[in-house]
Amino acid sequence: MAEYQAPLRDMRFVLNEVFEANKLWASLAGTQDTIDPETAEAILEEAGKITASLIAPLSREGDEEGCTWHEAGVKTPTGYKEAYKTFIEGGWCGLSGNADYEGMGMPKMLGAQYEEMLYSSDISFGLYACLTSGACLAIDAHASEELKNKYLPKMYSGEWAGAMDLTEPHSGTDLGMIRTKAVENGDGSYSITGTKIFITGGEQDLSENIIHLVLAKLPGAPAGSRGISLFLVPRNSVDENNVVGENNKVTCGSIEHKMGIKASATCVMNFDGAQGWLVGEENKGLAAMFTMMNYERLSVGIQGFAAAERSYQNAVEYAKDRIQGRAPTGVVQAEKEADPIIVHPDVRRMLMTMRAYTEGSRAFSTYVASFLDTAKYSDNADEKKQADAMVALLTPIAKAYMTDRALDSCIAGQQVFGGHGFIREWGQEQLVRDTRITQIYEGTNGIQSLDLMGRKIVSNGGKLYELFATEVSEFIEKNADNEALESLIKPLAVAIERLSDVTEFVIKAAAEDKNAIGAASVEYLELFGLTAYAYMWARMAVVAEPKVAGDTSGFYEAKLRTANFFFSRLLPRSVSLSESIRSGSEDMMSLDLDAF
Repeated sequence: MAEYQAPLRDMRFVLNEVFEANKLWASLAGTQDTIDPETAEAILEEAGKITASLIAPLSREGDEEGCTWHEAGVKTPTGYKEAYKTFIEGGWCGLSGNADYEGMGMPKMLGAQYEEMLYSSDISFGLYACLTSGACLAIDAHASEELKNKYLPKMYSGEWAGAMDLTEPHSGTDLGMIRTKAVENGDGSYSITGTKIFITGGEQDLSENIIHLVLAKLPGAPAGSRGISLFLVPRNSVDENNVVGENNKVTCGSIEHKMGIKASATCVMNFDGAQGWLVGEENKGLAAMFTMMNYERLSVGIQGFAAAERSYQNAVEYAKDRIQGRAPTGVVQAEKEADPIIVHPDVRRMLMTMRAYTEGSRAFSTYVASFLDTAKYSDNADEKKQADAMVALLTPIAKAYMTDRALDSCIAGQQVFGGHGFIREWGQEQLVRDTRITQIYEGTNGIQSLDLMGRKIVSNGGKLYELFATEVSEFIEKNADNEALESLIKPLAVAIERLSDVTEFVIKAAAEDKNAIGAASVEYLELFGLTAYAYMWARMAVVAEPKVAGDTSGFYEAKLRTANFFFSRLLPRSVSLSESIRSGSEDMMSLDLDAF
């Protein structure tokens, strides 16, 4: 398997040239004094080194060994504990943390590139750090000053980890069904009792303590999701001097034996009268938890295409080395008994598809992150409001479309390897297994589609969609006279018109057919994602095209050729998706239940 190398050149292109991150950060009140080009570059460089040299070598053996459960706790694979110690000494857990509580305060646009490198090197290792970051977001946004001062510095340092405890055996998507209970103790704390499942990093041997954010219900709370509260529950008690003491009646009953991410402990957690503290208001726990959901769902999308990047790197190296047959156009390497398989059109098709989707995902994740930064750091109320709206609209696409295409790319990489991709030796089958979960957790991709179609489109009559459509239309108008890129701008105009027409179609259909939203949702999200990627590729092409002539490295030429491939070979799929959506729900729902 190829040694992982962080794609820093492409990251710089997306950050600095396409989205001009430094200009955005300089314009936002909350980042003006925090980040500059030199700092951003230093972070990218160092992240590339530490992920490639420290973490990536752990991935294969970590998958083979996995985590092991003992009554005293969970043991992570050999080498993880030592690597984690080195990792947190570099301050990486607090990269995007609030500087008021000893975080580094870096913006999400930069954090997205760091997360990609972390997940490309080893998804399992990355989950321990990124779950802590997610827990910190909720604490920072909703907890009392006392709780923030007590817990955030230690979590940003990585000395204490974080975990988020939502799911129960009978309650997955429908969190209103949870049974975990919280009873007030009379001293400002609560007694938490219940069982949670599928808790990533719920127990491990990397950090001194684990801080759980637990959804539970108070006595007499309203039924359903309106009665959920959020509590901070440390695994081990912490005294007034921040000294970690005995177990706080928080134990791991078992760990799951999984298809992938085997070095990430997925735990059954038992709370047997554990002491916890309310985060935010009573019965407003879901709102508090969803503060960090947009970040976490983007993070899962990044997790997916980060694995796809690793798959692409592996497949390219293999395709250049593996010799089989001769090129259709004639012998390429006469000194060898066959040519490398990269000369064959079908292999090129797979590699170019992987490249187009992965580089498109890198651009799209950065695009979404720019709105997260604006929403968080701007002091302009109108700017923040529009950025929040764009985040709400685009987050389901970032989570679902990126991970769907990521699995496709990991499978394509496996296919390039042929039989060698199916055996463990080359590492390709691990990427397929590890990536599969990204379509399931943090809300399945089907749920993301329903969220997009129902809540973000139909419920407001397409008003959120218009924000995106208007931006794309303005871009098209601005570049309408660019003859060099006419082959991209005109198809983009057709694609956004097609998406707008389909959006209007579903909104009207939903008024008459209760199944219309569910019937259209998955294909609609895919159509939206494909169109959004076309917009990303057009934006990248507009930046790259004027720089081709003076570039001896070939970077910008490759960028343009990949853009052309996306528009000619992948974007046409929008036609079939549109037709599928327009077919409605009747054929899908008409078969009698007894016939299944």
